[in-house]
Amino acid sequence: MKKIFDPDTIKAYLAKSRYRSVLEDLQIDLFLMQYEKGELVTAPFQEEMLFQIVVQGSLNIYFIRNDGAKYSLSSGEIDYILGDTEVFYPQSDSVYTEAEEPLICLAFSINRHRNILLDSPGFLRMVGESLTFKIRAIAAMDAAPSSLKERVLSYMKYKCEDGVLRGLEQEAFHLHCSSRQLQRILNQCEHGGFVKKIGKGAYKLAVL
Repeated sequence: MKKIFDPDTIKAYLAKSRYRSVLEDLQIDLFLMQYEKGELVTAPFQEEMLFQIVVQGSLNIYFIRNDGAKYSLSSGEIDYILGDTEVFYPQSDSVYTEAEEPLICLAFSINRHRNILLDSPGFLRMVGESLTFKIRAIAAMDAAPSSLKERVLSYMKYKCEDGVLRGLEQEAFHLHCSSRQLQRILNQCEHGGFVKKIGKGAYKLAVL
């Protein structure tokens, strides 16, 4: 992830955005966020709350349940908006956004400009259209089935601190499987190089 503050570069991307007039009317400080493929764009643990508009590349948004099950919520390309719900409510603790390819977004701080945003009819209209589009997209999608192995790896990546799973019986309860099943999956993952055993009943993801 990298922030870009060069005025000419920002102006060039702003000129291509369908939301140019709305953003210019707000008269707020814009910058660019650049992400590599596979990098998290938004996640519950991020402290900085940003409003972002995709200007290059594409992304995927998904929901991670407490048992590690992964649900695809949406996908987005140029002009897709992130941070629209955060204008009104705190960020969800289970929704993640990942760059599907190298990604660049126009961005600004929500907290810093919240009053300006809420007083702008043009901005609120833009957010309303974005949320309506997302609701329709979510309603048309089904949850993708996932194996226990996929759920375990997803659970470790998104629900375990530093990617470390500790205590098989307790974690098996969260994953809705037996501790024996969980141990078998972890053994398979260790053999495949996905996880590394770091202690009794403790495993760490090889790559976060």
